[in-house]
Amino acid sequence: MKGQRNDRVDSEYRKEISSVIAGALKNKEPELKGIISVTAADVAPDFKTAKIYISILAKTKEEEERSFSVIAENAGFIRHELSLVMRTRTVPQLTFVRDSSMEYGSKMDALFSGLHEHKDD
Repeated sequence: MKGQRNDRVDSEYRKEISSVIAGALKNKEPELKGIISVTAADVAPDFKTAKIYISILAKTKEEEERSFSVIAENAGFIRHELSLVMRTRTVPQLTFVRDSSMEYGSKMDALFSGLHEHKDD
């Protein structure tokens, strides 16, 4: 069970990683495309590891895949940038995970609107 302190730490990491991706990483890697959201961060209590959940909305599936791979390849860079702004003794090893919940929600919205249209007939 996670405590209130861990929730605050997760939230702070989510906010700072989002800032690094939108700023320093986007400047460093011009092929980073689409709207990138850090949907969640799950930092281990010992601060050794963290799972970062990323959602990407791009024009094409290829742009999404490329943007995610750029983020994953630059995990060390993002960790270094975090070490400059976070006031923790250690910065965890970052593992990026695709979060497809927004994609799933969009698909469900389309299904529900389709049901609604058929109901009106």
